[in-house]
Amino acid sequence: KNYNHIVFLSFLFRIFSFLDVVTLCRCAQVSRAWNVLALDGSNWQRIDLFDFQRDIEGRVVENISKRCGGFLRKLSLRGCLGVGDNALRTFAQNCRNIEVLNLNGCTKTTDAEGCPLLEQLNISWCDQVTKDGIQALVRGCGGLKALFLKGCTQLEDEALKYIGAHCPELVTLNLQTCLQITDEGLITICRGCHKLQSLCASGCSNITDAILNALGQNCPRLRILEVARCSQLTDVGFTTLARITDSTLIQLSIHCPRLQVLSLSHCELITDDGIRHLGNGACAHDQLEVIELDNCPLITDASLEHLKSCHSLERIELYDCQQITRAGIKRLRTHLPNIKVHAYFAPVTPPPSVGGSRQRFCRCCIIL
Repeated sequence: KNYNHIVFLSFLFRIFSFLDVVTLCRCAQVSRAWNVLALDGSNWQRIDLFDFQRDIEGRVVENISKRCGGFLRKLSLRGCLGVGDNALRTFAQNCRNIEVLNLNGCTKTTDAEGCPLLEQLNISWCDQVTKDGIQALVRGCGGLKALFLKGCTQLEDEALKYIGAHCPELVTLNLQTCLQITDEGLITICRGCHKLQSLCASGCSNITDAILNALGQNCPRLRILEVARCSQLTDVGFTTLARITDSTLIQLSIHCPRLQVLSLSHCELITDDGIRHLGNGACAHDQLEVIELDNCPLITDASLEHLKSCHSLERIELYDCQQITRAGIKRLRTHLPNIKVHAYFAPVTPPPSVGGSRQRFCRCCIIL
């Protein structure tokens, strides 16, 4: 009988692990045994209190932190205006394993620290946070990967210097409407956070093309850039940012082992050496399926030789690669017989007629 009871409680405990906050609270009122099971900290690893934002006070957060302790991994207090520093101080002391913390709109929050495993933090619109808080935060949370500081209007370049110095793992950074940010602070971010993939600096009207140059030189993994209302940015800056070179291909060959499709159209600085690194990279043998090299004027038949080992390669674009020859393509097909090669060889410009009576046509006219 005792064995069956234990099995039943174990089964019930397993069910509770899938329930949301509201359902767990209801189950806790059924009986004393259910109360113990429902309020066990292991069932409270992910908590979102947005639906109760008007009712949540600091003591609620304190109680949750004491009950959950090291089990809690993710907590959203978005919009909970009643939560302040005292509650978060208790929370930080009890929940050392927290990985994701959302304090969006918690306007009573000022400066905080104390969660060494934290990977994602959202303190958007917490306009009382200063550089001192950011300094304490990043020194204690060096593993941060995502930091949302949207609307933190008191932040200056000094705060970004702390982030750049202590957060090398940072992948996502949102600085929207941080009006006091300038080139100086963001350049520090670029130099210290080489893994950055997403940056939002919309509304940071003081930044200039120097930021785009710094991103292009230091952040090869950048995928998302938001710079709305940054009126000092120009076409020249964006041209610098988008300038892909052989160094870019070297980084791709090292850090992107699962790369399947790569478009390098109109990348005029790419050379055979960059393709050589790509062809020797981790993705080459079994992953890379499509590569587009059209309008890359420095590419020659040597690049095709470097791609012979890409056994999964299905298609290659070579339009307007003037140094690629039919012979080079033929050699590539001997190693990759099923590959689709898209290339164009313009007719040779005809010589002028004897006596010069007939007008000479340029290549463009022949094509048309």
